[in-house]
Amino acid sequence: MKTGFQVLASALLFTFLVSSCETAKKFTESGDYDSAIDLCVRKLRGKEKKQLEYVQGLEVAFKKAQERDLETIAGLNPEKHPWNWETVNEIHLKMRSRQDKVRPLAPLRAKNGYEAKFSFLEIGRLESESRAKAAEYLYTQAQDLISKGEKGDKLAARKASSMLLELGRRYYRDYRDKTELLKKARDLGTSYVLVEIKNQTGRSLPREFTDRLLAMSKRDLDTEWKEYFLDSRPGEQFDYKAVFKVKDIDLSPERVNERQYEDEKRIEDGWEYVLDKRGNVMKDTLGNDIKRTKYATVRAQVLEVHQTKAARLIGYVEIIDLHSNQLIDTRELGTEILFEHYAATFRGDERALSQESRQRIGSQPAPFPRDEDMIVQAAERIKPNLIEELRCNRSIL
Repeated sequence: MKTGFQVLASALLFTFLVSSCETAKKFTESGDYDSAIDLCVRKLRGKEKKQLEYVQGLEVAFKKAQERDLETIAGLNPEKHPWNWETVNEIHLKMRSRQDKVRPLAPLRAKNGYEAKFSFLEIGRLESESRAKAAEYLYTQAQDLISKGEKGDKLAARKASSMLLELGRRYYRDYRDKTELLKKARDLGTSYVLVEIKNQTGRSLPREFTDRLLAMSKRDLDTEWKEYFLDSRPGEQFDYKAVFKVKDIDLSPERVNERQYEDEKRIEDGWEYVLDKRGNVMKDTLGNDIKRTKYATVRAQVLEVHQTKAARLIGYVEIIDLHSNQLIDTRELGTEILFEHYAATFRGDERALSQESRQRIGSQPAPFPRDEDMIVQAAERIKPNLIEELRCNRSIL
């Protein structure tokens, strides 16, 4: 006779089995055959007595999944539409994975003797064939795109590069002359840009100005499909020329401005007794003398010297297509360098000084920077903007 615990355990097991079988059935009815297969395989693997529901569920789901995939492949008709070989290979890979899950369970018999029937395909051969066809399609397409790249279509060459990389990643790492074709596609798809600096200010600029501007790292300039050069050699060919034309450098006079102002502050200045009307010291409830804080207003006269000098640089980035010798883009770039220095002295009570005044007290007037130094600083300041403009200029394909 079963105990109450045994009855409860049996009921829970029955409920669990019915729920699992219902889930597998729902997966199958909704067309999610692979989820049904995964569930049934988990319930059957390693079990000595296999539940009929899972055996039949796996049989049905596997058959329907195989039939659906074969119908899809037939509809894709890759022999007539070779661009579908990639999709066909993906389906073959999925079918191989499915067969690899189910094959270890075959022959599969339920505990009542029912034996499931599975139709396994020679999926290894089919997958190998579709992989070869997909690789051949990508290779042929890449060849055609490279031919367009040789006629100046850089975007076609870049697409060819992408296809060849995909071929190597998905199908064969080494395939015919893929490596050589990939190098060719990279070269045809890359835009080679020569960078130049031209002084059009009408004034002589320090040599260090140009040196600072051209002190750019190729790592900062180059992008996936753009390669920049800061000098040229005989025989080198470029697609674009990027010229930074320095149009104007304006240097302000050296200015010294003086101003006087007063800092004033109310501060604590000791204490005093609190007196009553008769002039006697007042007492608190405990009999102690009452004291209060005494305040005083203190002042300091500040003499401030403010020195300023500025340099403003204006230029233009011009992009020239060297194949058509046409100007295709112009962008203005500018920056400003400001020299500013404060020095100050004071007379009066130091306690009255504000925090701002304290920072300037004791500083002496500084020598003004030379014009040449400020021009070089302007070059250093504008260089990051120039790099950003070159990297992100959309007129350079």
